Amino acid sequence: MTQLPAGIMREALIDVGAVAANTRHLRRLTGTEVIAVVKADGYGHGAARSAVAALEGGATRLGVADVAEALALRRAGIMAPIVAWLHAPGASFAEAASVGIELGISSFDQLLQAAAAASVDRPVGVHLKLETGLSRNGIAPGDWNVVFAEAARLERSGKLRVVGLFSHLSNTSREDDLAALAAFETGLIAADGLGLNPPLRHIAATHAAIDLPEARLNCVRLGIGIYGLSPFADRSSAALGLRPAMTLRAAVAAVRRVPAGQGVSYGYDYRAPGPTTLALVPLGYADGVPRQASGAGPVTIGGRSLRVAGRIAMDQFVVDVGDTPVAVGDEVVLFGDPTLGVPAATDWADAAGTINYEIVTRIGARVPRRQVSS
Repeated sequence: MTQLPAGIMREALIDVGAVAANTRHLRRLTGTEVIAVVKADGYGHGAARSAVAALEGGATRLGVADVAEALALRRAGIMAPIVAWLHAPGASFAEAASVGIELGISSFDQLLQAAAAASVDRPVGVHLKLETGLSRNGIAPGDWNVVFAEAARLERSGKLRVVGLFSHLSNTSREDDLAALAAFETGLIAADGLGLNPPLRHIAATHAAIDLPEARLNCVRLGIGIYGLSPFADRSSAALGLRPAMTLRAAVAAVRRVPAGQGVSYGYDYRAPGPTTLALVPLGYADGVPRQASGAGPVTIGGRSLRVAGRIAMDQFVVDVGDTPVAVGDEVVLFGDPTLGVPAATDWADAAGTINYEIVTRIGARVPRRQVSS
């Protein structure tokens, strides 16, 4: 039976080779420029390592939610173009502009704040976000013309460089997404009429990049797909030609033989149905393992498929292994690449009533990441 190296209690293995391969595969599929989205610490995989791998796989730009994430990438030595699109009210963009961070702009005020960060010889790159039905951030349709006209004026004056126009889809249905795309294309026509013709137009994330070719335009933003996870309920990673990049595993911390009827973990939601062996796994909801998956979360130990017995606690949970031989230090895999015989992140998402995006993104800082490449 596989054991973890001595001294390692829990870890997430991050396969950067998989990130590069997934990016390369999706870039070939879409035939467009790729913005690799590495927000939220690279969906829990590590922003810098994911960025480097995605760029190796053919991405030409990086996307993050906020300026702090973009600045962290610059400090890590990553000089590729980066766009950040979610900003605090009244935020100053001076530091972002000084290191060439591109800004997603969702209002007239943000446009002016971006222009204020420009210097004589350094225009600020911006992507104008249009609201096309998702009801989140984005320039309202009634404001498009005034923002487009001002952006064109600021571009002529040398303060701004309009790099892109973009929006986001709901992934509700093909009809809903085509309606949003039509609204976006109306915005593109309006922008062109007011003197804006940016090089990039992007509305598709992984879901639409794969399933809605009409939305690929000349650029796509790839998030969950580069980490090897499927955005679809009815198609696996393997079916999409993707390889999951994160494997979450731990070492068995204790083994206990118990009699029939023995209660397990808080509340005794689980009682041993007969004499059995319990294995203690040192991962809990403080590490991002969802408590909602108590009694249901899948694991493998020694190649055998098992489930959490009882409630997941803050730091640990228990697995009933029956009469299977198990020892302290044995490997427990919570999720990884299911083609290798381990659970998928989606299996944990199903057990917890959530989505695979949340499962990988919520894995906490207490879990060391170890970079590998295959």
